[in-house]
Amino acid sequence: MKILFICGTLNQTTQMHQISEYLSEYDLYFTPHYADGLEKVLSKLYMTEFTVIGHKLVAKCMEYLQANNLKIDVGGKLHNYDLVVSCSDMIVQKNIRDLPVVLVQEGITDPERFTYHLVKALPFLPRWIAGTSVAGLGHSYEAFCVASEGYRNLFMSKGVIPEKLRVTGIPNFDNCKRFYENDFPYKGYALVCTSDLREKLRFENRRGFIEDAVRIAAGRRLVFKLHPNENAKRATAEIERYAPGALVYSSGSAEEMIANCDVLITSYSTTVFVGLALGKEVYSKLDMAELKRLTPLQNGGSSAEVIAQICRDVMYKNVEKLLNDSKT
Repeated sequence: MKILFICGTLNQTTQMHQISEYLSEYDLYFTPHYADGLEKVLSKLYMTEFTVIGHKLVAKCMEYLQANNLKIDVGGKLHNYDLVVSCSDMIVQKNIRDLPVVLVQEGITDPERFTYHLVKALPFLPRWIAGTSVAGLGHSYEAFCVASEGYRNLFMSKGVIPEKLRVTGIPNFDNCKRFYENDFPYKGYALVCTSDLREKLRFENRRGFIEDAVRIAAGRRLVFKLHPNENAKRATAEIERYAPGALVYSSGSAEEMIANCDVLITSYSTTVFVGLALGKEVYSKLDMAELKRLTPLQNGGSSAEVIAQICRDVMYKNVEKLLNDSKT
């Protein structure tokens, strides 16, 4: 039996990889995220670089898959699959629409901006314009594995079918205590994790954000960890201008940096959940009470195994249905 894992960002791809390690008895294939129709045309014209089908993120995904010697089937074209495990339903590809799908939450979801309400009001619009604020609303899956009971309630309030939701935790954020074991050279600082809002063509007052971080740091060493998808040259120049003397990292583990910090400052970033799970002093543009309710389960790193079992259940349920239909 064959399973296709549809990957995306490095975070999404590593989560898919972890789940696959508990399904080694099957024939496993991986693909970067892909699209059909208009989205595919836009991607070829480099007009979707702010999304997971953009050339930059696809290249990073392919680099990871190749480095880990995973079997690659770009676009899921080589085989007939018994199950698809996907990191996103912003786009539901034509060749998986009749297959059983398990959807896995990546991390924090986007706020419900104007585009969210627009897509809800006009369902014929492409969901990806609203980002992850509409995650799960494609309803094109058998099970949607989510980070916490708080997220289950949030997705239900948006219209996701309750019976399809599974509270499993998510692999990269279910055992945050492990990040204390690191060799990052600094401790006791104020850490700023930036976002890629501008790369997604959304407004951000970066100067104001940096100046707020300087104020919150209150004389403590200030460290910036840039989002992997943002323009590092531009972001570094802005930090040097508005927070001179701050340390800037464009690579490295943000989670390990959070483990060593005293204060975490974010705008819209899944890293906020690591800070909350580790009991750090956290600042965010989002509502802190809501973030605490949404924080992923800390289950000692068992999420991938739990999700893998759900994958088996969905796959064999589908096989049983096909057998019963053939008898009928």
